[in-house]
Amino acid sequence: MASALLSRTLFAHRLIKSSTFLHSSKSQFFSSKCQKKPFYSQAAPIHFSYKVLGSVTCCMASSRATFSTQAVSTNEPVVSVDWLHANLKEPDIKVLDASWYMPNEQRNPLQEYQVAHIPGALFFDVDGISDRTTNLPHMLPSEEAFAAAVSSLGIENKDEVVVYDGKGIFSAARVWWMFRVFGHDRVWVLDGGLPRWRASGYDVESSASGDAILKASAASEAIEKVYQRQAVAPITFQTKFLPHLVWTLDQVWKNIEETTYQHIDARSKPRFDGVSPEPRKGIRSGHVPGSKCIPFPQMLDGSQTLLSNEELKKKFDQEGISLDKPIVTSCGTGVTACILALGLHRLGKTDVPVYDGSWTEWGGHPDVPVSTSEA
Repeated sequence: MASALLSRTLFAHRLIKSSTFLHSSKSQFFSSKCQKKPFYSQAAPIHFSYKVLGSVTCCMASSRATFSTQAVSTNEPVVSVDWLHANLKEPDIKVLDASWYMPNEQRNPLQEYQVAHIPGALFFDVDGISDRTTNLPHMLPSEEAFAAAVSSLGIENKDEVVVYDGKGIFSAARVWWMFRVFGHDRVWVLDGGLPRWRASGYDVESSASGDAILKASAASEAIEKVYQRQAVAPITFQTKFLPHLVWTLDQVWKNIEETTYQHIDARSKPRFDGVSPEPRKGIRSGHVPGSKCIPFPQMLDGSQTLLSNEELKKKFDQEGISLDKPIVTSCGTGVTACILALGLHRLGKTDVPVYDGSWTEWGGHPDVPVSTSEA
């Protein structure tokens, strides 16, 4: 009971602390850019209604202009903002704001969620829904913990999950990967994220309190209860752990000798080369021997949307990565490695594992080898 109370108190403290931010920032967010835009530009306004016909969602306008939206395939890892806007009110579609930022960015994702988020979206706490038995940041939680947290958010196995973040494509890819690790493949990243949603003129909403905040708090509390071996609320989301999608330090070390997998590092080239310090103290600079560097921004275009198949393939070809051979990805803390996995998924490689501990674990371990590149 004490641990649950502590979890609720800490979450409430974050909520109260953000109230001043919310009051002062709301006027900045709800500018003229937030005005709702028609799905298609027309000379006169058009009002749309939606009907579900099997796996096809049909959108009908009051004028002659009509269009339909096919159910999206799990072979495609992203959905467009237009697709989400057309399907936002479908009961089995759950939208998650999974924004997360580097510590040096000094941005609070929960505060920003309260100021502006896609209507109906729930907040997914990347740091909170994690393994509580390690000091490594936001490591993958246990099956039981993930199931408890996701159930607290009101998500069921029948739901289709769309994840976005405040940068475009960044931490949302991590949550996409998490759901897939636990056997839920009906999950997609919103291409371009909240910035593209807002640039398209679609509405956002704010919620300083209410059901969404209570669910986020309940998810944090559920995680705490699982690790404290306390009873949790009924589970509505059943997991099926897929171990081939997540790697450990031992697997990376073994691969140095066997070279069965091509190892791609998503960090910046200076960090990979060892000429720039790591953002976290006590972590050595450099890279895993034999790995190659493809910084995660190379997966995205200028509007932070995922590149086309042809453009993605060029990026991997330029670094000598064969799509016919197995690939494992890593980064600093297991977040941006998932963006590489997202790009590879678009190219048909749906079984790419992510090294969860990534460089924070490897570079902080005194007994593993580290390589640096010559200037």
